[in-house]
Amino acid sequence: MTIPLNTPSVSPAKPRKSLGQHFLIDDNILDRILAASDLNTGDVALEIGPGRGALTRRLVQRAAQVVAVEMDSGLADALPNRLGNPQNLAVVTADARTVDIGSLVDAGVAYKLVANLPYYAANPIIRRFLESGHRPQLMVLMVQLEVAKSMSAAPGKMSLLSVATQFYAVPRLVCEVPPSAFRPVPKVTSAVVRLDLRDRPLVEVADRNAFFDLARAGFSAPRKQLRNSLSHGLGIPEKVGGLLLEAAGIDGRRRAETLALEEWAAVYATWEKEKDGDLIRGMG
Repeated sequence: MTIPLNTPSVSPAKPRKSLGQHFLIDDNILDRILAASDLNTGDVALEIGPGRGALTRRLVQRAAQVVAVEMDSGLADALPNRLGNPQNLAVVTADARTVDIGSLVDAGVAYKLVANLPYYAANPIIRRFLESGHRPQLMVLMVQLEVAKSMSAAPGKMSLLSVATQFYAVPRLVCEVPPSAFRPVPKVTSAVVRLDLRDRPLVEVADRNAFFDLARAGFSAPRKQLRNSLSHGLGIPEKVGGLLLEAAGIDGRRRAETLALEEWAAVYATWEKEKDGDLIRGMG
């Protein structure tokens, strides 16, 4: 199916500030997103935040099926007609933070996620799809530049978001996007980031929730030395935090931002082994 880029549309809806709507209008950036998605004629594409359909129009030309999730009911209702009612487009009015992923794409069906995410909802949406039992093959996301940099950061500039993202996926910054690429113009620079999801997490841990609780504790006071921030986050004496890190082979004077995921896994394994043992009981 071919849908001309100049297909007549209904009158554009006024952007809603409450939903953080900034519509992408730059053709070059739209093409970069499409290229990063690696779509072919047999793919299923799940789009979050289609808005007025600038990217959706390109997706339905390329993919076998496009499922577009739009929270704004006015935009969702108008989208099919705006694009000429393509047969391979399904529009769902829902909040991507809470919608049942299985209702969008059947279990066992591979799909690729493409999204121009509202800034306020980006992190919970990303986390939800990374942790889902039915995860996409890859995710191509429009987010704030600082978020994209954090997701793809190397040890030395890591954050809790870096750890959470790289645990599940290999991130790559595709391009920066200036405010002028949107209407209305946002106050921040954005970026397109691609996440290639791993077949299995980068590190094996016994309990993923407990692993992230430990990492969150380590980042609870990121300006402090790790032995201090970890002790603060776990609610244990500073000396115990230092001994815990020493047992894991980590210099307690380092900061959380310097640890690679493999080092976090070592700290977690040591914590699981020692938290009910002599190390904690003897110093508590």
